[in-house]
This record gives sequence, C-alpha cells and structure tokens, in this order.
Amino acid sequence: MSALRFGYVTGPVIGALWMIILAVTIAVAMSFATGDPFKPSMLWSILWGAIVGYTISQRLGDFAGTVLGAVALAGLVLLGIGPILVGEGASVWSSAIAALALGGLFLWSLETILAGMPKGALSRHEFEEAVIRFLTGFGFIFFTACVLIPFYVMVMTSLKSQQALLQNPLDFSIDLDRGLDLFRSYTELFGQFGFGGYLWTSFYVSVLTVLITLIFSVPGAYAVARLRFKGQKAFSRSILLIYMVPMIVLALPIYIVFSMTGLRNTIPGLVLIYPVTTIPVALYMLQGYFRGLPVEVEEAGLMDGLSRLQVILKITLPLSLPAMVSVSLYVFMIAWNEFLLAFMLLDDPSIFTLTRGVAMLNSSEIPRQHLMAGAVIATVPIMILFLGLERFMTKGLTAGSVKG
Repeated sequence: MSALRFGYVTGPVIGALWMIILAVTIAVAMSFATGDPFKPSMLWSILWGAIVGYTISQRLGDFAGTVLGAVALAGLVLLGIGPILVGEGASVWSSAIAALALGGLFLWSLETILAGMPKGALSRHEFEEAVIRFLTGFGFIFFTACVLIPFYVMVMTSLKSQQALLQNPLDFSIDLDRGLDLFRSYTELFGQFGFGGYLWTSFYVSVLTVLITLIFSVPGAYAVARLRFKGQKAFSRSILLIYMVPMIVLALPIYIVFSMTGLRNTIPGLVLIYPVTTIPVALYMLQGYFRGLPVEVEEAGLMDGLSRLQVILKITLPLSLPAMVSVSLYVFMIAWNEFLLAFMLLDDPSIFTLTRGVAMLNSSEIPRQHLMAGAVIATVPIMILFLGLERFMTKGLTAGSVKG
C-alpha cells in the first residue's frame, strides 16, 4: 500500500485499470448498437492506460496535449494497436465513433480522477481521494450497465423482425431501412392483442387501489401516531408483519375464497385484494410522517374550537401532502406491477391487467419480439412516472426516519 502512495505509481495503476473498464464498456456498447465486431484488448489497455496515467499524474501535458492525446488514442484504435480491437467487417463510421469515444472519454475522465494529485509522494487523504474517485466512476458504469443493457436488449428485440431474429438472435442493431415497420410488433399488440384495454385496466385498477389505500391508511396511521389506546405500540410495531408471510402461501386460500364468493375473474376482486398488500406499507410510511409533524400545530387548532376530524382535514392533511403524494406513487407502482394475484385470479382476456397480458405473450406460438414489445409497454409508463416524481418517492421512503 505504501508503494502505491506515490504519484508516479498511483497514476499508471489507476490509468491502466480505468482504460480496461472503458475499453470493455465501449466495445460492448458498440457491439450492441451496431452489430459490428469490437472487443477489448487487455494488453494494449494496460500499456496505453499506464502511459497516459503517468503523463497526467506528472502534469506533463496541458489542454492542447490532452486533445492531442485523445486523438492519438483514437488513432491507435484505428491502427489496430489500441485498447479496442476492431474486427473484420466493421464499418468505418462505427470504428471512428468507437475510437473517438474511447479517446475523449478516457482522457476527460482520467483527468477528473487524478485531479489535484501531486507528482511525488501522496498523503493518505490524497491517495484515498483518487481511489474513491476511481471506484465511484467504476460503480457508476457498472450499475448503469446493469440497468441499461437488459432494457436496451428488450427494446431492440421488440423492433426486430422474425426473420432477423432467426438469422442472428444476438444482433441488437437497428435496421433503419425498415422505416415504420420497425414498430410492427407494437401496432399488432394494440390492434390484435388488445393491449390498449390492458393498459386502461391496469391504470384504473391502480388508481382505485391508491384511493382505497389512502382512505384506510390515513386515519389508521394518524390514530397510531397521535392517539393513545391499548395495544398502540404493539400495533405500530407489527404493521409490516404481513410481509413476513410470502404471498404464494396465501395464494391458495385467496383462490378458494374468491371462487366461492364469485369474485374470481372479476375486476372488483382485484380491487378488493390489492389494497391488502398496500395498506400495511402505507400505514408504516404515513404514521412515521405524522409523528414528525409538530403536535403544537394540531393542539392550537383544537384550542380554536376545531374537532379532531377538522384538525385532520384542515391542518394535518395539507401539511402531509408530500407524504401523501409519495405514498400514492409507491402504491400505484405496486398495483401496476403486481402479477401473481392477477395471474391467479383472472382467466378472461377481456379484463386482463397489463402484467397478465404480457404473461400471455410468453408462448411458442407468439413471436418473441411481441413479448419484448409488451414488456416495453408495461415498463415505460411506470418508468416515466417514477423518474418524474422520484423526489417525492425518496421523501416518502425516509419520512419519519428522523423525528424533528
């Protein structure tokens, strides 16, 4: 460890490791995007990464040198002695893009990682700061790839024709010459498989689940947070105990009861059972938030002549609006993505939810691109909703964790 704490050692080591990471990332990305053969070279990555890392750590260049270095790295790729090796049949444009992306991203990111590092001996703080920056960059690339690669494969497969999938299932490039025919799987899902109805069913079932959950969880959470009654602490601590029982264990009893009562294969049956899975978590989130609200505000309302119900409606709920939004979003996501109960209780395709409709596509008689298109249709709306309201989601998950 002590040997690494010198600028002329740390720079080359981090440079070599960072070059390997970027070379693998860009080679995989270009192979997915273009279908051309790209592969990383470990030997050249270590060599050129160490050279560039030493140059940057010793401050041997300036801005112009950085630009020239990026161009030089790109040239090495095109010459076949760079960190990325281009196979036969790769187009000139894709090779140029890969080379420029590697050169530019590597120089810029390594400059950021090694920024402020002295030429000679490093203090422990300086060494650890450089290592943390490197690990942060690696973590960002790794987890982004874990999220984006499956989604990219799903989208690209949904845009393929049956013939293209049979010829090369691992080719995830886009054939733009097909024009609007790229979206044929989507048009067939809405035109022939009724996915428009599945979307609408999932939407209003999720909205009804949110409304029912809030109707029961708001007064329940307020009672646990504010009122004093026998068994209050035990109830507060046992709210989430229902999640200790796997839903698959309850599947058979629910199926039998719903069959006997005529609720199986009906939308009211789903609307009745979905809140059972969402009310406990809503209770837990809201009672934590209610505890964090100042009691003095509510006491002032009571002294002014308001009833307890009026205090809740006029004071507590307006102050709890951020938590209500976050809980609603969380419950909506649970209901939208729920599969087991819908798969178990629904048999009529005319009332399928979206997840149940996607499961129906998992058949040898239906082209694989239709299944992927269905997965995209089920994923994109909830992804947009989550990204748009993510700040409320985060606030709701942490509500009540610290009492103010």
